[in-house]
Amino acid sequence: MATTTAAQRRARAKEDYDAFMAECPSRKLLDRISDKWVALILAALGSDGPHPVGRGPGEPRAMRYSELSRRLAGVSQKMLTQTLRSLERDGLVTRTVTPTVPVTVTYELTDLGLSLHHVIRGIKAWAEAHMDEVLANREEYDARVA
Repeated sequence: MATTTAAQRRARAKEDYDAFMAECPSRKLLDRISDKWVALILAALGSDGPHPVGRGPGEPRAMRYSELSRRLAGVSQKMLTQTLRSLERDGLVTRTVTPTVPVTVTYELTDLGLSLHHVIRGIKAWAEAHMDEVLANREEYDARVA
């Protein structure tokens, strides 16, 4: 039997990723990134709003925790903290602590997070553009089914 290298085993495992299979790890990742707070945090950390000097639209920008909290109306402190930690664990967000008084903590998309942000931004734009149509369809459905 031929031996395989670690790189070959990783390549084989990558080929075997199939979110339709119950045990596939990509299913858990899909579950995480389809969460509304994940989508909104990624959108907020993306290209919306003013950018630091040297960065333009489409590039990630750092945001303070309090700024994120204000931007995401309705998110609890607990949910925001948990979501940011999970995004940091997945390598989608970096957390930077600056020793000031008080301590400054900022969050920023990594390159991996930015690649997902581009997808999420499109989904967010689609939802905003088609909300009226979806609401009309819901009303029509509810009237028909009731």
